[in-house]
Amino acid sequence: MPQVEANGIRIEAERLGDPGAPAILLIRGLGTQMCQWPEPFLEGLARELQVILFDNRDVGLSQKLDEAGMPKLGALTGRRGSPGEPPYRLADMAQDCLGVLDAFGVARAHVFGMSMGGMIAQEFAARFPDRTLSLVSMMSSSGDPSLPPPTEEAMRVLMEPAPRPDDRESVVEHGLAGRRVIGSPGFVDPDDVVRDELGRAFDRCNHPVGIARQLAAVVGSSSRVELLRTIRVPTLVIHGLADTLVHPECGRHTAALVPGARLEEIEGMGHDLPHALVPRLVELLLEHARK
Repeated sequence: MPQVEANGIRIEAERLGDPGAPAILLIRGLGTQMCQWPEPFLEGLARELQVILFDNRDVGLSQKLDEAGMPKLGALTGRRGSPGEPPYRLADMAQDCLGVLDAFGVARAHVFGMSMGGMIAQEFAARFPDRTLSLVSMMSSSGDPSLPPPTEEAMRVLMEPAPRPDDRESVVEHGLAGRRVIGSPGFVDPDDVVRDELGRAFDRCNHPVGIARQLAAVVGSSSRVELLRTIRVPTLVIHGLADTLVHPECGRHTAALVPGARLEEIEGMGHDLPHALVPRLVELLLEHARK
């Protein structure tokens, strides 16, 4: 997997499939790495598209911005103090995406993002319309502060670190427990599958302070309401009706703001990408790209 220079930083990136096919850029969510995409998901998309995946800044094998230090986590949730200026914002991460496409020589791409990645994808489609074939925003939000918040239990999953953040077993078991809170009750992955995913991610890179800086970018970025209204590329919004971390109303609001956007709500889907849903999601993305 090569490292590319994008937006002045080093980004770990990879391309799958036929380089001559239309491209799709996959953007991960908060704190997760490109090794966590399910293999059948990547293989399904690569049947018709060239698939470009990468680690967001501050996670995985991409460059860490440790000189920015640790954000004030209590302030990020409004519990105490002011969070101050974040070290970077979602718009900067969208600029990273542009650099990744440039590095692979891709002029225009379908852009798919999940959770925080959906927010970055929205920023990209609005700011770089001439580089965007289409947009897919999944389990994400417009950032409007009036939208329903996560449940208290889901917020704890987001904010509370593992009891021993440098211990593999502690991090994996903590992640498994969190997945059972925010994941898909209608499409539950077996525990051993989730443990394997989380263990591989830990072994590849365990860097909690980078995840905290990504969270600061989400909290410190302004609402995308006005940006979403400017998007003119074909847009698909996917949201699970059982999502406890990003309320389904957030997906509905996103779709309502983008002119002509299509909303696909999935019963039993929460805030994850379970293997049982992969065939349906692959077909949704390929159908959207074909159109």
